[in-house]
Amino acid sequence: MPHTVRAALVQTEWTGDTESMLSAHEKYARDAAARGAQVIGFQEVFNAPYFCQVQEAEHHRWAEPVPDGPTITRFQALAKELGMVMVLPVFEVEGPGFYYNTAAVIDADGSYLGKYRKHHIPQVKGFWEKYYFRPGNLGWPVFDTAVGRIGVYICYDRHFPEGWRALGLGGAQIVYNPSATSRGLSAYLWKLEQPASAVANAYFVAAINRVGVEEYGDNDFYGTSYFVDPRGQFVGDVASDAEAELVVRDLDLDMIDEVRQQWAFFRDRRPDAYGPLAEG
Repeated sequence: MPHTVRAALVQTEWTGDTESMLSAHEKYARDAAARGAQVIGFQEVFNAPYFCQVQEAEHHRWAEPVPDGPTITRFQALAKELGMVMVLPVFEVEGPGFYYNTAAVIDADGSYLGKYRKHHIPQVKGFWEKYYFRPGNLGWPVFDTAVGRIGVYICYDRHFPEGWRALGLGGAQIVYNPSATSRGLSAYLWKLEQPASAVANAYFVAAINRVGVEEYGDNDFYGTSYFVDPRGQFVGDVASDAEAELVVRDLDLDMIDEVRQQWAFFRDRRPDAYGPLAEG
């Protein structure tokens, strides 16, 4: 029998406060479950605004522990109720002065499987992330879930091919890439980079972006979230560039083996020759 997973992602606007944002995402998860979805992923720091548009100490208030904070425990209970795997990106505090841009992965029975911390931290106008986040230090974990092997790569990470490859070598079948990306310099890359990475590593990618203009800056987040397959083809339509949307798609995981046999990129890699790439 074909190994098909019904996967979901959510793009939405900031609602103005944490409780309404969490409630909105609970509803999205329930709607996805009603449509048969087995896994769902949310956008970067989904329970908060994208506060990195400014550099203000007050925004550290959005941070919480992972997994013991209120957001993760709340959605663990929901994951168990719905029987759904969840990828939950939040602002993590590990201790005084130790903050990370993190995504927790929850299995379909509500158990916490682990977390990924964003490795590459930008510091440019409108994306002042080094003010808030330390670079990730947990490597490139791939999580064995009820629906398959899932990896996470967060927003700015997507510009760096090394992490995509590490997730592929780790056996990822679906990589969730939650983002907060606005119209401007990188917009034309949005439909190039993730499909190219899906091809290079022969797995599915869920590319998720926020939508709208938020209260802490003038970045216009353009949505257009999508799933892309190991051949670099969009799975169904790309989401709206302006409206909140729940995207649910069927992913044929058998395609991964088929594509890897056809292209054999993993067979033909030359790690013995790549040493200089990690120098300097």
